[in-house]
Amino acid sequence: MATTKTNISVQLTGTDGNIFCVIAKVREALRRNGRTDLIKEFTDYITSSNSYEEALCRVMEYVIVK
Repeated sequence: MATTKTNISVQLTGTDGNIFCVIAKVREALRRNGRTDLIKEFTDYITSSNSYEEALCRVMEYVIVK
């Protein structure tokens, strides 16, 4: 099982799949769980992705996706 930078779970199924909506949802989860220190790092990392698939893989490095 892969490890994540946090133990924060984010429900992404059943939501808008637009990558900017995904980023917003993860950023809000980081904020709610007191990990504001990761928000800029996360955003910069995700927005430098070369594809949607790469961005989603990178999201899963930060949070547990449900």
